[in-house]
Order: sequence, then C-alpha cells, then structure tokens
Amino acid sequence: MTFVVTKSSPSVLVRPSEPTPAATIRPTSTDMTRLGMSFTSFHVFERGVDEPAETIRRALSRALVHYYPFAGRLAGSGDDVVFSCTGEGVVFVRATANCTLEDVNFLGAPVVMSLADLAVRYGGPCRAASDPLMMMQVTEFACGGFVVAATWNHGVADACGLAQFLRAVGELARGLHSPSVVPVRYDESLPDIPQLATILLKRLAAGVKFEHVDFAYCDVIIPWSFVNRVKAEFGSRHAGDRPCSVFEAVTAAMWQCRTRAINGHGGGALAPLVFAANVRKHVGAKDGYYGNCIMSQVVVATADAVANGDVVDLVKLIKDAKERIPVLLSTKTLGLDDSGGGELVAALCGYGALYASSWAGLGLDGVDFGGGRPARVIPYSEVKMLPSISPGAPCSMMDGHGVNVVASCVTDEHLEGFRAQLARL
Repeated sequence: MTFVVTKSSPSVLVRPSEPTPAATIRPTSTDMTRLGMSFTSFHVFERGVDEPAETIRRALSRALVHYYPFAGRLAGSGDDVVFSCTGEGVVFVRATANCTLEDVNFLGAPVVMSLADLAVRYGGPCRAASDPLMMMQVTEFACGGFVVAATWNHGVADACGLAQFLRAVGELARGLHSPSVVPVRYDESLPDIPQLATILLKRLAAGVKFEHVDFAYCDVIIPWSFVNRVKAEFGSRHAGDRPCSVFEAVTAAMWQCRTRAINGHGGGALAPLVFAANVRKHVGAKDGYYGNCIMSQVVVATADAVANGDVVDLVKLIKDAKERIPVLLSTKTLGLDDSGGGELVAALCGYGALYASSWAGLGLDGVDFGGGRPARVIPYSEVKMLPSISPGAPCSMMDGHGVNVVASCVTDEHLEGFRAQLARL
C-alpha cells in the first residue's frame, strides 16, 4: 500500500481572534544565537477529537491573543533585528492521510512515512521578514487519530516555551476560558547567558562553513534493563553524588555507541559532547517566560576515552558538567577559549562532536486537544549541520520497554555500525 498525505490548498494564515498590541520585542542574546533555526515538534494523537483541524485552528487563533509574538514577523537586520508583533498570523495547513496510524507504526521504526509530508517547512533558514515565526499542520488519519506538527523559528521560543504555548492551545480547545499559565515573552531581569554558538560563529567568520549534512534518521529505544544497571552501578561507586538520571545514562550510552561506530577503537582526537540545559531556575526567569532560556554545556573527552571507557565514567563526566552550570552562569563564561581558535573549538564544529537536547520533562507530552495526551512526540530539524540526539522524546507506547531517542548523528556510512553498538546494550 502506498501511503499518501494530501494537503489542503492553499494554506491559511491564522491570526489572533482579538486585537493585540502592535509592539516590538528585542531578542535576548540567547534568542539571537538561535534566530533563523527552525525545528518541528510532531505530536501523534491516537485518540481523535471532533474535527481536529478545525478545533485546533480555532483554539490557535484564541491562543495567539495571549501569545501574540508568534503571530508576528522579524523586522530589521543584523544586531538591530526585532520581533515585530504585526498580527499577520501563523501559517496553518490541514491534511489527510489515506492510512491509519498503526499502518505507519505511529511514525516509529521502521519508518514508512516521511515526516516531511506531515509538516510545513521553511525550505532553509527562516530569517526573512516575510517568514512566519510559526507554522502548523494538522494531519487527520483514517483511524480518527491525528498528528500535529508545529514548526517554529527557534529565536522566538525554546522547546520549553513551545510546550507551554501548545498546552495553552490545548486548554482553549478543551473549553477553558484562558490559558492556565500567564505567558511572559520579555523579562528585563534576565542576565546574559553565555552561549557556545557565539564561539562557533566566530569560527564561522574565520572560514569554517556550516552546511547541511544528510545524517541518517534513527528512532531507537534504550532498554530499561541497561538504564537501571547503569544507575545502580553509578550509585554503588559514587554514593556521595546525586543519583544518576535517566538522561545521563541514556546520553552516555549514545555518546559511547556513536563514538565506537565512527572511530572504531577510538583515538586521540577529541570527541566532545554538548548538551542543552534549561537554566530558568538558575537565572530566576519569571513564571511563564517562554523565550529562549538555555545554555550549552560542553563535556570534553578523547575518542579513545569515550569508546573504550566505562559508561559509568561517562555518566560522571556529564554529571560534573551539569554541576558546573551555576558557576559558569555567575562568571558568564563557558570555560572555553572564546578567541575562536583551538583544538576543542575546531572539534565542536566537526563530525566528531555530539549535541544532545533532552525532550523529556519539557511538558511537550502534556499537550491535550480534547482526546488525551499524545502517544508520542518526535523532534525534527529540517536543516542538520551537526550530529545531534534527542534523548527522552515522549513515547508512552514504549514506556514499558525503554527510553526513546530520536537521533540524526551518523551518516549512512556508519549507520550499520551504530545500530550494532546499540544492539549490544
């Protein structure tokens, strides 16, 4: 059977249902490092609601009254760019699929339906004044289930902020008069948060060019038996430390398996790990703040140490890096050479690095348009320039088996070896 997604034509602009302030919002330094980067969050709902596309479109319009920056556009250029709250709207597409969600494995492995068919895409960087800050597609399946794909300019919100917005849309779809969380987009009290991207962009200016890489798409499950074993071993060897988290165990496993797959038995070259950290609690962000409030923490190790070391030791490296976050925030540094040179910064721009961004605990699995929470949530990036993984992507149907990880971290050349390493966990 050929699976076909048919999109409504043309797309429509969903505007706020009531007048909104014609304001301009200056991006923070953290927003600026992510401006023009687009991401998509796919939410797979097994249980249907009455006319899902129309129900969500109406709720979206009402939510934009409270989250009106999403309905705006970029204005200005360079360091003078701002979010212009024009109320032009969010691009919205309704689509239908000629199959059930079960037919396409709920978008899990093996992949039989392209995620690209289920989303509206920018087609590249999204920094033009005409580019919407958010686009949404609702695809209705023959079984009554549906998929909501929210694609957004990362400059206007991080994943935690997106989750807050989508939960608000869900609340209004379920009949609430207003969102339960009062949104805050501008917080003048926020300090500057040190950003790894600032250092990498200096490398770009020095001649390093970032381009799209066709990384293989991987949707894997790290078994609970492995996670629990690592947590127990860490606890017995580091009794005085905080317990090993699921994120740390899973990320350490992915880091090691990938390094083995691309480097064989390792070597002296650096194989750094970079993970994103939500620092709202550290910097005292206001409740309801949905702009970017994240920093990237670097874990430095050689390929040999990662490939041949004990996975518990890798967990310790990750945990120690997390513990350093408050100090780095207070000193407004990342503890790296910010001149743009050096072996480490060069490694961070290459295939040997691995970038991890947890999708657990952000609230993305709490989105409910009336039929219950999603069966799974899938992160996706249209433009892929550096190897990346998303540990903890919500997947209720596999909760009893293990932790879902969505990855774009190896090229086809190393895919078989990567899968073989994962199979040994």
